[in-house]
Amino acid sequence: MKNILVGLLVLSFLLSSCGNATPTISKGVVEVLAPFANEAGAGENTAAFMSIKNSGAEADTLLKASCDAAMMVQVMETKIENDVMSMGEVSGIDLPAGNTVELKSGSYHIMLMDLKQELKVGSTISITLEFAKAGKITLDVPVKAIGNMP
Repeated sequence: MKNILVGLLVLSFLLSSCGNATPTISKGVVEVLAPFANEAGAGENTAAFMSIKNSGAEADTLLKASCDAAMMVQVMETKIENDVMSMGEVSGIDLPAGNTVELKSGSYHIMLMDLKQELKVGSTISITLEFAKAGKITLDVPVKAIGNMP
């Protein structure tokens, strides 16, 4: 009986981890790894995060992003200067050849403003990223609870 219970617990753990797989989306030499957005209510603002890998021999630039779930979308950067935090839109995020750039809390991120709908944990939204060289990449981005960031 004990072996059956242990087996069921292991199987339960394995099955629960299958639904949490973090997608990798690629186009040419650009890969987007582990994208996710924070949960938020309709009319609120939230952010999306991910890593972007440029495995090519030439630099590229993330120029802009769009999302049908938000009234406005901006590529932003959070900075801390003289103990003061500020956030502002950037004209692009440079992706050096052979490097990975992380969009994370306190740094670069995709700001989703004035949400048209509630973003519930476990749902997905579609975000399109536009790169100078790689073109457009559309992602199915899972929504996660704030504080459950990888």
